[in-house]
Amino acid sequence: MTERSETQPTTTASGPSSKGPSLPTNRISFYLDGGISVFGKAVSWLWLAVLGVVLANVFSRFILGRGSIALEELSWHLFGATMMLTLAYAVVTDDHVRVDVLREKFSARVQAWIELLAIVILLLPILYLIIDELIQYAYRTYLRGERSQAPSGLPYRFIIRSMLPIGMTLVAIAIVSRALRCSTLLFGFPRPYVRGGGSDKQSGS
Repeated sequence: MTERSETQPTTTASGPSSKGPSLPTNRISFYLDGGISVFGKAVSWLWLAVLGVVLANVFSRFILGRGSIALEELSWHLFGATMMLTLAYAVVTDDHVRVDVLREKFSARVQAWIELLAIVILLLPILYLIIDELIQYAYRTYLRGERSQAPSGLPYRFIIRSMLPIGMTLVAIAIVSRALRCSTLLFGFPRPYVRGGGSDKQSGS
């Protein structure tokens, strides 16, 4: 049986990380994390669109003297959508906020146990309830044909509201991947997975 070191650096689909417990990856988590990383990096380019819309709105309002409600709403629509769609990327790269006052004093295995139990008992059930409610919220918006209350505002309000359940679903996928990595460290299942040297390798027992 190969021994798993508790001091090895964390490896994610986007590269090594020194944050959080040293979690080995596995085949499932490798591809889930990789997909979320690619998607998150692609969506992050929307921040340039947010900046462009904000600058266009400022120019229109203060230089041309003609404010645009549509541009103002588009800026926060894009901001909200980009924020929601990149939350899962923060989970995968472990860049989200943690309260580390006590956690950092524990060993990697204790950290993994705490994280796994918190995910299974608290986080996933809460995410399920949130996603279920947000799907209904977006669908009701679509059925009612809701739009901006401003006459010159944006229509199709269901589009921005649909970003909420989509973003939280991506977060749930990232959290499941994290739980699987904790399981790999604690139980050796799913089996640790190493990709390198031009070939895929799954460590044996």
